[in-house]
Amino acid sequence: MVQFIQGRDITLAQLIDQFGLQRADNEQFFSEWQQDLPELSDLEKQSLNEVKAEYLHLSRYQILEPVVKMVVLSPLLRLAGFYQPPFYIASEEEVRISSEDEGTIIRGCIDILVFHPPFWVLVIEAKRAEYSLEVAISQALAYMLANLGNDKPTFGFVTNGREFQFIKLTKEDTPRYALSYTLSLNRGDDLDTVVKVLKRLASLVHNS
Repeated sequence: MVQFIQGRDITLAQLIDQFGLQRADNEQFFSEWQQDLPELSDLEKQSLNEVKAEYLHLSRYQILEPVVKMVVLSPLLRLAGFYQPPFYIASEEEVRISSEDEGTIIRGCIDILVFHPPFWVLVIEAKRAEYSLEVAISQALAYMLANLGNDKPTFGFVTNGREFQFIKLTKEDTPRYALSYTLSLNRGDDLDTVVKVLKRLASLVHNS
């Protein structure tokens, strides 16, 4: 009997058991989020300070997912250049993936998909502020597995508005993934680093 699972309900254990997903133990597997990061201009840094101030002001009250997308995620994607050629953006993109024996089928919608036809560049999951990123990571990985029909890696980016984490997924013989450290809006220049990583991922497409 086929088991249908909504993407928002998937767990990392299920992805490992049903799809053979493995975590890469080589630190160089996901070096893109730490190496060759670009510098930000003073104007870009000022914009990020405004994003931080606006989020901290609004966080006095409950921040829901649409507000996270509007106040935090949208400015970050703009600063990283994802609203410009050669990129396109889709929202609530429906995906469906099945295990090799087709015993498990995952269905759901990606919050935001940044793509460069015919390849996905970034799968983004945004959650309300009080959600743990663990929930978004499993969901993002499930959707990223739907894009393993090519030889290029797929990157993911998850946020709850306050914390941020990047994901890399490749297939080769076995789907393998790695995570960046968790970056925080409340810690030093982490928000600057988030945009630097996004710019770095964008540059991989420009230079490919």
